[in-house]
Amino acid sequence: MTMTAKDYMDAANAAVPKMDATSAIAAHKAGEGVFIDVRDSAAIAQSGTIAGVHRIPRGMLEFRADPAVEALFDPVFGDKGAAYYLICGAGGQAALAGKTMKDMGFTNVTNIGGFPAWKDAGGPTEA
Repeated sequence: MTMTAKDYMDAANAAVPKMDATSAIAAHKAGEGVFIDVRDSAAIAQSGTIAGVHRIPRGMLEFRADPAVEALFDPVFGDKGAAYYLICGAGGQAALAGKTMKDMGFTNVTNIGGFPAWKDAGGPTEA
């Protein structure tokens, strides 16, 4: 069976829990977990991002999260049990990235949706 974009999104949304912006801002303020923006640098340059976020584009996630890819591995992915909070433009890329992380053995991954909701809710931002 050929999969569609909807099939991938349905699977990602079923596997990765969602969190509203207000709750995500509270987690950020409490210093909980690792926050990752999975958008590309051009999108982040246009809108800004979460203060102190790790910027790891969706297209590089598998390489940056796999210690076997020594040249690209990012130590932020060193603890597969840590809490990871993923954000993007509207929530779709974060869901897909979260599903990938779950498939790679990460156990505590949350989709916090899109950056506009974060910003509208008063979350701390940076350029």
